[in-house]
Amino acid sequence: MHDISWDTVFTNVRLATMVTGGEAYGQTTADCLAIEGDRIVWIGRQADLATVSLHDSCDVVDLEGRWMTPGLVDCHTHLVYGGNRAEEFEMALNGLSYEEIAKRGGGIISTVNATRDASEEELIKASTPRLLESLKGGVTTLEIKSGYGLDVEDEIKMLEVAKHLGEENPVRVQKTFLGAHALPPEFKEDSDGYMAKVCQTMLPTAHALGLVDAVDAFCEKIAFSAEQVRILFKKADELNIPIKLHAEQLSNLHGAELAANFQALSADHLEYLDEAGVKAMAKSGTVAVLLPGAFYFLRETKLPPLDLLRQHKVPIALATDCNPGSSPVTSPQLVMNMAAIFFRMTPEEALAGFTRNGAEALGLLDQIGTLETGKQADLAIWNIDHPAELTYRVGSAPLYKRYFAGQAA
Repeated sequence: MHDISWDTVFTNVRLATMVTGGEAYGQTTADCLAIEGDRIVWIGRQADLATVSLHDSCDVVDLEGRWMTPGLVDCHTHLVYGGNRAEEFEMALNGLSYEEIAKRGGGIISTVNATRDASEEELIKASTPRLLESLKGGVTTLEIKSGYGLDVEDEIKMLEVAKHLGEENPVRVQKTFLGAHALPPEFKEDSDGYMAKVCQTMLPTAHALGLVDAVDAFCEKIAFSAEQVRILFKKADELNIPIKLHAEQLSNLHGAELAANFQALSADHLEYLDEAGVKAMAKSGTVAVLLPGAFYFLRETKLPPLDLLRQHKVPIALATDCNPGSSPVTSPQLVMNMAAIFFRMTPEEALAGFTRNGAEALGLLDQIGTLETGKQADLAIWNIDHPAELTYRVGSAPLYKRYFAGQAA
């Protein structure tokens, strides 16, 4: 018998490791998991504990048969913004068109104006409750995009807020620069000029401040063309910054194929994605991030090509797309249910979308996303009888306890 210096051992636990190649949900006969520092250091059977001597300071936690999964990963959010669009939502339900709402000062520009008007402290105050709602759903990692500032000062302000949220809360925050989200009013008739500003000033400035983990853009007729996005991607490549892309949400501009050609981490939305784009993503290892919340909220009818993605073995992630205009959602469980109902994804695919594949969409699969020795101890423990309940129970978050970097959070 030898001494072990583990910090925590969970016993009597059912593990959905989400590791591929074995049982559904990565289930295993192991019923124990140990943490040392911020890492998972052992997964095994309780009978094996009889062969070791645990240090007196080791916390042995009997989970009484509860399920443990990796901490959830929300890989696409716009969680930091000023104001909200509830009044516009009501206008739309009363019959006003998007164009009419925009003429009254609504639409994305209303969020841009509210975000510009808000101080950093006000944005922190507004965003923190949304973040805490996300954590109650078992999230331990999330991405936060800029994109409602659309100038140097306010894009940096948003990214600083995202950084602050990650530093002051038990969660990992990945910061994505989305300066190419929409045209600001001052560049209304000059999209090329604005993209030049994004590439020459905004992105380099934010990058120099250490605020950019990835670069994103909105490739669509109402936003930026594929050629304009190509210019941005070349700049990101020059700065050695990973890329992502909002692509094929409203039409097929072949943005996903463009992103794949730049070895993008992910292409997101993808309702109008064609087989050529799927094949390009499969070749490059680009993850497909589907966003059922926006599909639901906008009452879309065009489904993303799930069968093609499966056929070509493209990893499929899910995310809340938390934003004020098209997906005011923070619940991973609600999004998993939407994915099952609207997109016909299985509960196992849905959970993989918020664990293993969500981590891959952020370039973090070597650190998080599955329960494996050596990975960070980001854990979600659930009061459920089967992992399918996380998709089945509409919007319910039966979280028992969440661990971030080895600490109860």
